[in-house]
Amino acid sequence: MTVPFQVDLTNKVAVVTGGSGVIGSYFAKALAECGAKVAVLGIDIDKANQVANEINESGGRAIAVNANVLERGELEQARGIIEEDLGTCDILINCAGGNNPRGTTDDEFYDIEAVKNNPDMKTFFDLDPKGIGFVFDLNFLGTLLPSQVFAQGMIGKKGSCIINVSSMNAFTPLTKIPAYSGAKAAISNFTQWLAVYFAKAGIRVNAIAPGFLVTEQNKNLLFNKDGSPSSRTKKILDSTPMGRFGEPEELLGGVLFLVSEQAASFVTGVVLPIDGGFSSYAGV
Repeated sequence: MTVPFQVDLTNKVAVVTGGSGVIGSYFAKALAECGAKVAVLGIDIDKANQVANEINESGGRAIAVNANVLERGELEQARGIIEEDLGTCDILINCAGGNNPRGTTDDEFYDIEAVKNNPDMKTFFDLDPKGIGFVFDLNFLGTLLPSQVFAQGMIGKKGSCIINVSSMNAFTPLTKIPAYSGAKAAISNFTQWLAVYFAKAGIRVNAIAPGFLVTEQNKNLLFNKDGSPSSRTKKILDSTPMGRFGEPEELLGGVLFLVSEQAASFVTGVVLPIDGGFSSYAGV
């Protein structure tokens, strides 16, 4: 992987939650390529080790750390390991998150006749409160708790920053996924709140809002079992002026801009869409 441009992150310590995932691993590798020492946090230590090993084999510096972003005790333990090995955190990327079928409806619009003809259809009325809570906690608390733990070491450090991962759902909620949409809207709001809170403490807080990428978590919504595009995919691409899905590496330019003290020293509280024009298009 080659970064789109270089920023100098020499001697910076970066923590990437969800760093063993597809998108998080791209962030971890890009930060390392720019000179940062990277802690790859994940609940799957084998996958986290794989990412860290790839970074080290490419000449970077990385360690894998096992931590659940919903468990403060595990995050604090991870912080101790990171500080002992790499130093205190300068850059926190809150990339852990995702959706769950328990927070997803089968229907886009409530249709009385359709429900009568298909009593097994999962509508808004059938959503599992625990499933909703899981999705919200994973995304919102999974951003708030790491920020609480790692920002303690950032106070007063020049160039410190936090980057959260919001979504297009935060601007306009998508059908079928109310829990995920609500959680991402909360992350955008929290990004602005935390930016104000830390403005005098030397920590910038921003977010990126990716458009549509194909991931393990959403591919069942985007493609049929035979691999053909679903009707939802057609709607998405018709609503994206660039007419295609994004690629994980296309998020890197925005992330590197936001972490760069030289480029973005006066940028805080921003939620940056990286969406192929989706958020700008009214459909007509």
